[in-house]
Amino acid sequence: MDGDDRSAGKCPVMHGSMTTQATGVTEWWPKTLNLDILHQHDAKSNPLAGFDYREAVKALDFDAVKADVEALMTDSQDWWPADWGHYGGLMIRLAWHSAGSYRLQDGRGGGGAGNIRFAPLNSWPDNGNLDKARRLLWPVKKKYGNALSWADLILLAGNVAYESMGLKTYGFSFGREDIWAPEKDVYWGSEQEFVGDAAQRYEDIMKPDTLANPLAAVHMGLIYVNPEGVNGQPNPLNTAEQVRVTFARMAMNDEETAALTCGGHTVGKAHGNGDAAALGAEPEAAGIENQGFGWINPNLGGKATNAITSGIEGAWTTHPTKWDMGYFDLLFGYEWELTKSPAGANQYRPINIREQDMPVDPTDPTKRVMPMMTDADMAMKLDPAYNAICQKFMADPAYFDDTFARAWFKLTHRDLGPRTRYIGPDAPTEDLIWQDPIPAGQTGYDVAKLKSAIAASGLSVADMVATAWDSARTFRQSDLRGGANGARIRLAPQKDWAGNEPARLAHVLSVLEPIAAAHGASVADTIVLAGNVGVEQAAKAAGFDVTVPFKAGRGDATAEQTDAESFAVLEPLADGFRNWLKADYVVGAEELMLDRTQLLGLTGPEMTVLVGGMRAMGTNHGGTAHGVFTDRVGALTTDFFVNLTDMSYSWVPTGANTYNIVARKTGQTRWTATRVDLVFGSNSILRAYAEVYAQDDAAEKFVTDFVAAWAKVMHNDMF
Repeated sequence: MDGDDRSAGKCPVMHGSMTTQATGVTEWWPKTLNLDILHQHDAKSNPLAGFDYREAVKALDFDAVKADVEALMTDSQDWWPADWGHYGGLMIRLAWHSAGSYRLQDGRGGGGAGNIRFAPLNSWPDNGNLDKARRLLWPVKKKYGNALSWADLILLAGNVAYESMGLKTYGFSFGREDIWAPEKDVYWGSEQEFVGDAAQRYEDIMKPDTLANPLAAVHMGLIYVNPEGVNGQPNPLNTAEQVRVTFARMAMNDEETAALTCGGHTVGKAHGNGDAAALGAEPEAAGIENQGFGWINPNLGGKATNAITSGIEGAWTTHPTKWDMGYFDLLFGYEWELTKSPAGANQYRPINIREQDMPVDPTDPTKRVMPMMTDADMAMKLDPAYNAICQKFMADPAYFDDTFARAWFKLTHRDLGPRTRYIGPDAPTEDLIWQDPIPAGQTGYDVAKLKSAIAASGLSVADMVATAWDSARTFRQSDLRGGANGARIRLAPQKDWAGNEPARLAHVLSVLEPIAAAHGASVADTIVLAGNVGVEQAAKAAGFDVTVPFKAGRGDATAEQTDAESFAVLEPLADGFRNWLKADYVVGAEELMLDRTQLLGLTGPEMTVLVGGMRAMGTNHGGTAHGVFTDRVGALTTDFFVNLTDMSYSWVPTGANTYNIVARKTGQTRWTATRVDLVFGSNSILRAYAEVYAQDDAAEKFVTDFVAAWAKVMHNDMF
C-alpha cells in the first residue's frame, strides 16, 4: 500500500520508556533537578481514586479475615507445598521483610504502603520467593476486595502465623493504604549490583556507624545484615556490631534487636539445598510467561526441601512450627562449627548433636536433618551484651515472649503513625513511647479571642510565621512522625536545634505560652494560630482579607512522652523554605528542599508558592536577605516571582551557594540569592510554576494558593 513501508521492518509505535534507551530528561542531562519525587503517587496511577480505605476497612469482618488467613497456613498445599505443611515461616518472613525496610533516619521504607509488591523490593535477593507468599494470600485479598489492603494483609499474615504457632501477640491494627507504583523517593544506595562489596556504603566497613545515611541495611538488596558475616566473611563479633547499628537505624535497641533475632529464628527455616546458579531471574527480570514469579527453580520445583532462597540451609530449632524456647536450647546448648550449605553459603552446625534435637525433614517426617545457625545467630551468643540479654530471656521465658511480641508489634506498626490511627478489635490501647504520644487538646476555647490576643502581642509577622513553620516542618508523611501537634518545639532536643534559632524561639515562646494559658488553649494550637495570624496580616498588607483555615485540638506533649534520642533524626539540616543550609553537603540545597517537600506531602506548585510567600514575609533563617526580592517585606506579594523573572537583571555567582542579582544597565547589585532561590528561575518546570505567579493577574491566586498550602502543612498531623 502507498506510504506503508512495511519492508523496512520498523516498529509502528513510539519507543522511549518501553526500551532501555536513555531518552529521559535526566538521562540526557543528569544534573537537572528531577521533580518526579514530588508527583509519583498522583491520581493517574491510582485505580481507587476517591476511595476512602480507612473508612472502608472499619466495616471489615475482622474475625473472618483472621480465620481465613489462619486456615491458609496449612491449606493450599497443591502448587507450592510448605515446609512441614505450614506456611507460617514464609508468611512471617513476608511480613518481616515488608516492615523491615523501614529506617528511622527519614522514615521511608516499611510495610505501611504495601511497597514490597513493586520494584525494587519485590526483586531484592533478600526477598527471594516472597512472590509466592503474596500469591498464596491472593484468595484472601480477592475475597475481601478493596476493604482489605495488601499492606494490612501482608502484615496480618505474619501476626496470624505467629499466633497459629503458639505466640500471644501484642496486637494488630488495620488502616494501611496501598500505593500503586514503585516508591521512587526512597534512596536504597548507589550500588549497581545486589549484595556487592558492602564497603561501598561505609567510610570504614569495620566501623559500622560510618554506614552512609539514611541507609540501614549493609548491602544493596538486603533488609538487615549479611547472614554469612561482614562482607560474607564469618566473624560473629564483627557481625554483632553491624547488627547493632543496623537495627538501631531501624529504631530498635539492643533488647528489641535480640528479641527479634531470636524470636524470628524460633520458627521456619532458611533455604539453600541446591545449586543457586540454576535459579531463574528475579520477578522484574523474569519472562512474561512467568506472570510475576521469579527465582524459578528447575530442581523439583524448588519447593520445601529443594528450595533455594538465601543459600543457607536448615532450621534453627527442633520444632520449627512451634513457638517455644528451642532457639536458645540449641544455640546455647551446643558448640557450633563453621561449615558450608549445599549451595555453598557459610553457616554453622552443632557439634555432636543428639538425634532427638534435630528437626525432621520439611517434606519427609521419617528423616531428621541438621539444624544450623548464621553468623548473626552466633553474634547473639558471643557478643557480651547480646549474650546477657539472651540469658535474661532464658531465665524468664514469659519475659521473652512479651519482649518479642512488643518488638514485633513495633516492627510492623512503626510507620502506621500514632495510636489514634489504629483500627480494629486487636489494636492495643497502651501508649508506647515510640508512638510519640500526645495528650488530647482542648477545643472549647474562643479562637477569635485567642487570635486577637496574639495579634496584640507585638510579635512580628516573620516571628509568628517562622515559629509555626519550624514547629510543623518536622512532619514526615513517610512514617507520620513530627509536626506541630504536641508542641515538641518547646522541648529538648527541638528547642536547641540550630535550624529553630533557639534564642528567637525562646523569645516567641515566652510571649505565646502565657497567652495560651490565659485562653485555655494548648501551646501547640497557639503556635499554629500565631502563624495563621501572621499570614493573615501579611495578606492584608498586600490588599487581601483572608482567613486561614484552622482546626483546634492539638495537645502539648511532655518531656516524659518524648523519646529525645529518636527525635534527633527529625532535626533539619537544611530548609529551603527559610533559605537555610547548616553546612555544605554532597547534594545541593535545592535537592535537600525537594526531600523536605516530599516528606511534607507537598507538590511542586505548593512548594513554589510557599517559598515565594515566605521570602516575601521575611521569614529567612537568621533574617538573611537572600531571596527577599521585595521592598515590601512582610506583605504577601508576588514580588519574589516578579523580580526573579525580571530580565533587566543578571545573576552573578559569589560563592558555592550565593549569588548577586545585578541590574544590567547600572551594574549595581539589587538583591542577593541562593541556589534555592534561583532554581525557580533556572529549572524549566519550576520556572513554569514561577511564571504563573509572576504574571500581572496572579496576586489574588497567589494569596489563595499560599493559604491552602500553608494550611495543609499546619494540619498534616491532625489525624
